[in-house]
Amino acid sequence: MLLYLYAIFLLENRVDIDLARTFLAITRTGSFRGAAEQINVTQTAISARVRALEDLLGRKLFVRNKAGARLTPAGLHFMRHASALVHIWESARRQVALPPGRERLLSVGGELSLWNPLFVDWLVWMRRVAPQAALHAEVDTPARLIERVQNGTLDAAILYSPQRRPNLIVELLAEEKLVMVTSTPDGRYDHETYIQVDWGADFTANQQSAFPDLTNPAIAITLGPLALNYLLTVGGSGYFRMGAVRDSLERGLLFRVPAVPEFSHSIYLVHAEHDIADLATIREGFKACLNDAPHTP
Repeated sequence: MLLYLYAIFLLENRVDIDLARTFLAITRTGSFRGAAEQINVTQTAISARVRALEDLLGRKLFVRNKAGARLTPAGLHFMRHASALVHIWESARRQVALPPGRERLLSVGGELSLWNPLFVDWLVWMRRVAPQAALHAEVDTPARLIERVQNGTLDAAILYSPQRRPNLIVELLAEEKLVMVTSTPDGRYDHETYIQVDWGADFTANQQSAFPDLTNPAIAITLGPLALNYLLTVGGSGYFRMGAVRDSLERGLLFRVPAVPEFSHSIYLVHAEHDIADLATIREGFKACLNDAPHTP
């Protein structure tokens, strides 16, 4: 009800949420041009919105120069309020459109490699534990998920190695390790059959430092589950999450490569600083699903 009343207040007072969204886009990209590309409007429209917002607030929010746009002291003060404004508006908009029989809506996103079965298990868990909640689940790239949480169109997201952003909280859900495995019983690996999996920029940098001989491998696969299925089918070696390969190791289908480093690849829950309804339930559900059984690739 509070969100609904606040939304009505915004409408009655003609507060344009797009102005706040535009302001936040400029702070994220560092320029009017970057904001125009991100929210798909012209740079002229961005400038007009900033002028309108500065007129409403009676303060200059940005100083523009050749390097882009930087916040004034007033802009710095307004940044948290702009984020809160967009978050509250998006929450109110979703809440007033609830389907019959539901008390609230929870909107959560996850990157593709976490979707099956962790995200699926969580949806089933939520249906059992919080049947009164309507659920909206999305799969997207980490960068877009972070942006969606920041602008208030998602309540939370589960990610590997999320980027730190202002006004966002990043919580560790589970410790993960990337380990090198091979299909050969002697535990050896070679450049010709090594499978490069995209586990993010940090992993790529660490791998290149530890294994100069694995630069530009013949096989590169973006998605971990696809790479693991390929490895189990045709053989080879590569780095995979321990939880994903544990069963194959126990069954003798894969083998650990000895004397090579492990790399951290933990799972995080990202949400806004503002209070989110049922955040504790969202968190509890993911932890329960992670603890009940190891998830697949």
